[in-house]
Amino acid sequence: MDTLNERSGGVVLPKRLNKSGLWLFITMSLIACSDSPSNEPIQFDSVISNGQLVDGLGGSARAADVYLKEGVIAAITAPGELDAAVTNIIDATGKIIAPGFIDVHSHGDPLETPAFENFLAQGVTTITLGQDGDSPNVADLGAWVEEVSENGIGVNLAMFVGHGTLRDLAGIGQNPAPGPDQIQRMLELLNNSLDYAFGLSTGLEYNPGLHAPESELVEMAKVVGSRDRVIMSHMRNEDDDQLEKSIDELLSQGLYARVHISHLKSVYGKGSARAEEILEVIERARQSGIELSADVYPYNASYAGLALLFPVWSKTDEEFAVALSDRREELEEYLVNRITNRNGPEATLLATDPYTGKTLADLEQELGLPFEEILIDVIGPQGGSGAYFIMDDELQSRLLMDENITVSSDGSPTGFHPRGHGTFAKIIEEYVVNRAALPLEEAVRKMTSYAAALLGVTDRGSVEVGKAADLIIFDPTQVKARASYSDPLQLAEGFEVVIVNGEVAFSNGAALAVASGEVLSPRE
Repeated sequence: MDTLNERSGGVVLPKRLNKSGLWLFITMSLIACSDSPSNEPIQFDSVISNGQLVDGLGGSARAADVYLKEGVIAAITAPGELDAAVTNIIDATGKIIAPGFIDVHSHGDPLETPAFENFLAQGVTTITLGQDGDSPNVADLGAWVEEVSENGIGVNLAMFVGHGTLRDLAGIGQNPAPGPDQIQRMLELLNNSLDYAFGLSTGLEYNPGLHAPESELVEMAKVVGSRDRVIMSHMRNEDDDQLEKSIDELLSQGLYARVHISHLKSVYGKGSARAEEILEVIERARQSGIELSADVYPYNASYAGLALLFPVWSKTDEEFAVALSDRREELEEYLVNRITNRNGPEATLLATDPYTGKTLADLEQELGLPFEEILIDVIGPQGGSGAYFIMDDELQSRLLMDENITVSSDGSPTGFHPRGHGTFAKIIEEYVVNRAALPLEEAVRKMTSYAAALLGVTDRGSVEVGKAADLIIFDPTQVKARASYSDPLQLAEGFEVVIVNGEVAFSNGAALAVASGEVLSPRE
């Protein structure tokens, strides 16, 4: 085993390895050596002292000092118990020490915005990219990962490979019936990408994934399962009357691989009783042996491209042109029905200039046109994105409470939706402090160790000796999600110190230029 050949007080301090399970270093050995005849204090890089430790495993908070060395958690003791020489002391008196949060569904471009300050400000130390079936359009994902690593990144990154991207790379595109050679090429690309990706993502409500038959998805699931990876799915239809059918399609893949419902929601669904029905579907699948999980974000508006509003036969520019010439009346009728069912034009908030911050109802007044004509003649399916107020708080909040549901933002540094800057802060502020709906320890568990287990991340997600030093220090009563629908790019407040791989990455309300994040490698 690779070790750091430095001795302090007679103790060999281990160097962090990429593979988990190789640690022989135990906290008690540090404590014992503090009483060694040499009386030389043990050397550490940092200590977070006098905090209340919420370790991410669900146990009660306890008073603790947490010592860091070479980017890992090297010792955890009662306050003041260890005689040590420490370069950097971080006083956490009156504060919580917890693992950094893990966002299981996030977006962004690390080559464009590598700092990811919006995530750090909410206490997030690990994000996932390549979601909704859309990953970098490269056949060699390893080369892209290497470029990100060389460029530097402010948070850790667990990468996914997108099904839609693989379809394009294999020359399938929107073909609903690809040939055997094309399928084989896509499976080869998938298998190669899984050397660097934690799993496959699907976006079955978007082009080109919406054209994929269930049989194609099952073949991909076999490859994912053979590599012990996970499938994260933006399912085919999130409307309440189609939700069980969409889950069933995912369960067919769950016969071969671990499966996960991205941003679980019920569009049009109402009430906690409906949430219980959805959770029962998930629990029955789990009882049958399928490893099924899900995530939820704490906002009642979704966010996606406007193509989501259009019928399957008019989403792309080419399909839209045909629909305009051949099916204009049908298209108008479809949009009227869809927008009406989705709580009307006032429930669609546009997020693309020159209409950013205006609803379809606002544009009706401003332009003097009905909303269906605005969508067809002014904007078009590829003309922008929007937030859609289509979810019921009682239903979504009940989903969030379930022990098998984790948290995601589905957000990015630039998206015009508060979830990208506020999700994890809102969980603490609203559900832990204001509503007292979740105990702090359970909220932290859901967003740390449980999230890590779903992804297959083994070297972080809890405060334990030998784990990577991804840590946050905060007072729950001071955490605020400042982002709003009208001003969604405001940083969260209250996470006073955020540490990524042993280095302070965020402090005093701003990210530091340390780029201490890593592109994580999936386990084999």
